[in-house]
Amino acid sequence: MTTLPTSPAPFKTRGQGADRTWPLLAYSALTAALLVFLRDVVADGPLRLLQPVLFGAFLLSLLFAYQWKAAGWAKALVYALGIVFVLPYMGQHNTSYFDLVIQMLIFAALALGLNIVVGLAGLLDLGYIAFFAVGAYLWGIFGSPQFGEITGNAAFAAGVNPALFWLFIPLAVAAAALVGVLIGLPVLKLKGDYLAIVTLGLGEVIRIFANNLGVTNGPQGIDAIQSAPVPWLDNIAKSLGFSEDQYRLFFLYLLVLVVIGIVVVVNQRLDRSKIGRSWIAIREDEVAAQAMGVPLLKTKLLAFATGASFAGAMGVIFAAKQAFIDPKSFDYFQSIGVLSMVILGGMGNIAGVMVGAVVVTLLNLMVLPTISEVMQAQFPNINQNLDPSKYQRLIFGLVLVFMMLYRPEGLVPSERRKAEMHGGDGPAPDSLTADNLNEGGNIGGHLSDGSAETLSPGQATRDDERTGSEK
Repeated sequence: MTTLPTSPAPFKTRGQGADRTWPLLAYSALTAALLVFLRDVVADGPLRLLQPVLFGAFLLSLLFAYQWKAAGWAKALVYALGIVFVLPYMGQHNTSYFDLVIQMLIFAALALGLNIVVGLAGLLDLGYIAFFAVGAYLWGIFGSPQFGEITGNAAFAAGVNPALFWLFIPLAVAAAALVGVLIGLPVLKLKGDYLAIVTLGLGEVIRIFANNLGVTNGPQGIDAIQSAPVPWLDNIAKSLGFSEDQYRLFFLYLLVLVVIGIVVVVNQRLDRSKIGRSWIAIREDEVAAQAMGVPLLKTKLLAFATGASFAGAMGVIFAAKQAFIDPKSFDYFQSIGVLSMVILGGMGNIAGVMVGAVVVTLLNLMVLPTISEVMQAQFPNINQNLDPSKYQRLIFGLVLVFMMLYRPEGLVPSERRKAEMHGGDGPAPDSLTADNLNEGGNIGGHLSDGSAETLSPGQATRDDERTGSEK
């Protein structure tokens, strides 16, 4: 049996080494100042290439606040600086920053939901974006003129009362969870590639339904989707200097922060709960998990339903933000993209998955478009086939290939995943050495410090005897 350390709580001092409180504050203040004061300098011309560099450097300060060993008050100050002051200030002067951050957080929640299914339970789901579509279309139909066209009632010419937006978030959670169970039921006996292919097919079925049903307006999509009215928040935004057309994004920015906070807390609680350990047991060895009393059907369905519920909630927010949805927004490439976020960031690690979502979204929505626009402005007659934005999937594919070769555990891996990927890199410890007998007090080594992998007698032999697919 392998005993691995669990993830630390937020704001808890991580790792070993010297305290980095003041370097963290200095780096955060420097990157925030550069981003704010150079915003006009890098707005035009070739210097626009520095926009993603400065923004990415600032976002790194939030990651360092999580990773570095520093005082809790310093970490809280860094988060407050970024979330409360810098990001809203940049969004006020350039709406694209607001839009980008909201997209990052939406995809972060999607990646956290898929991380439960893939990272914890080990169920490869390639149709995950279907749950996102369920939430988006649920509010898109009722919160737009499409509902009036369906019912033929003039009272719903603009959709239902926008205040019902708050009701539709939990409704979308329940609807997506139900669809997750319905999709999970026929595929529970499948594993690996077979599971991936079937879930991909079921996800495409939902997209095709959206593309052909009259209630979804088919391939033309649904527009004029409303958002919740929040007059008191609009007054706050007005007093802070936001323009009227920015009120919606300001509201959605705060809303998505609250939702992502709830999602992170739920993920942390699940990861350390009995059900979370059951998911991990199923991922490692279904037969052993079942022999130890883990109910496979119930546990797998719960993984599908839980992951789907996060996507359903974010679907409602996505529809309100975009004010337009169509089936193209939910094709299987989006599922692959979310899965890539999980793998790139660090499967099984909450912080890593969020980092993966930020990196992929930043690359797709800011880095490549900025490079493309600068090239077109500087070289108007350049061949259109050299446009970097056209090679988005190629570039990202190469990134994934290099990641799998040189850092397969992800950018910010969990301790459990790191031990799994590199546990056999060094020589196997001798269970009878004095060091192993003294440290931990038991044969097998470090049982108390939580910093190393603990192997029961004979584990290494059994690992060597298993096939590659079983590992």
